[in-house]
Amino acid sequence: MRYLCSSILMLLLISCASYPKKNGFTVREVRNIENLYFSDTSKDYVYKANIEAFGNSFGGIFIIKKLGDEHHRIAFTTELGNKIFDFSFQGEDFKVNHILKDMDKKILINVLKNDFQVLVAQNPFIEKSFQKDDDFIQQASLHHKTYYYFLTEEKLKKVVRVGNGKEKVVFLFSEINDNIAQQIRISHQNFKLNIALKAL
Repeated sequence: MRYLCSSILMLLLISCASYPKKNGFTVREVRNIENLYFSDTSKDYVYKANIEAFGNSFGGIFIIKKLGDEHHRIAFTTELGNKIFDFSFQGEDFKVNHILKDMDKKILINVLKNDFQVLVAQNPFIEKSFQKDDDFIQQASLHHKTYYYFLTEEKLKKVVRVGNGKEKVVFLFSEINDNIAQQIRISHQNFKLNIALKAL
């Protein structure tokens, strides 16, 4: 009985451990980072996209445009130019300019809003800094959720949203060239929503 109680207690302690502790991060001096992937107002960031959401699959063109300081517009269209959705982000304000009827569900809109706010956040407020091997990891809080930004050789490679010590959403950036991530993947761990972007 004592062994069973000890085992349960140990399991609870391990499962409740913080994300940095579980992953063997070493604490470092806090330093700020800048996400430059969607920071140039002179560029249109255009991607071929595939969004899998709750059993439906949508393919098309994904466009991000920085319009000003903390101001982005994100649109997703079919390859023929018909709008699937069109969102505006300005500071803390969010506006749905258009969304396809099949996708006009509050839960989906909120999830896409949170994902895209993280995607375009240029200067997340860093609370703690860590290191593991060659990765510098910055802990930030965005909209009351905890995110970890993973940088290798000063390049942002991954962002992870964590809840209760577990990964909830993973953003992967690859084939980085001239402050543009040629490929981006957003994967939700707790339900079926995946977004794959490939630069055009």
